[in-house]
Amino acid sequence: MSKSNAAAKPFFQVRQLTLAGLMTAVICILAPLSLQIPVSPVPVSLGFLAIYFAVSVLGMKLGTLSVVIYILLGLAGLPVFTGFTGGPGKLFGPTGGYIIGYLFMAPICGFFIDKWGDKLLLSFAGMILGSAVCYLFGTVWLAYQGSYTFPQALAAGVLPFIPADLIKMVVAVTIGRQLRRRLHKAGLLLS
Repeated sequence: MSKSNAAAKPFFQVRQLTLAGLMTAVICILAPLSLQIPVSPVPVSLGFLAIYFAVSVLGMKLGTLSVVIYILLGLAGLPVFTGFTGGPGKLFGPTGGYIIGYLFMAPICGFFIDKWGDKLLLSFAGMILGSAVCYLFGTVWLAYQGSYTFPQALAAGVLPFIPADLIKMVVAVTIGRQLRRRLHKAGLLLS
């Protein structure tokens, strides 16, 4: 074994995995909190806020890792999805496309945060783009599962949520940027 192989850095360090685990816990606490609204089969939840916050604090790699772990915990049956539900039935049910969309939303938002985190408008642009991709997955899945047309699914599963999701972006970026700076300053979060 050569010296270069022995000294190879692990992909994630222990402190990074710890931060990802803590952020997974935050997602697991916030995402199940939801409120069913009469105009939609999709509940209002804090899931998007949790994802925005995870990537605002941890960036693309660790934020996405947190989301993957969250989804795997829910798939295994832990009650971490909206309404404190879990399991394959929820993930593959009518609103499961939004949960699957998190897998694309997190790296898109995180990429923009990593690349242009000091530029607020570009950070928001990344969150809007990531949300649009998540909305697309959720809308297509809701249309298929709920026997809606695409415009009906869009009207029921996306349009009522846009104003609240914009507010969630502002909250997540405002708090997340401050926490990210403090973690960097403390040497707990590497670039």
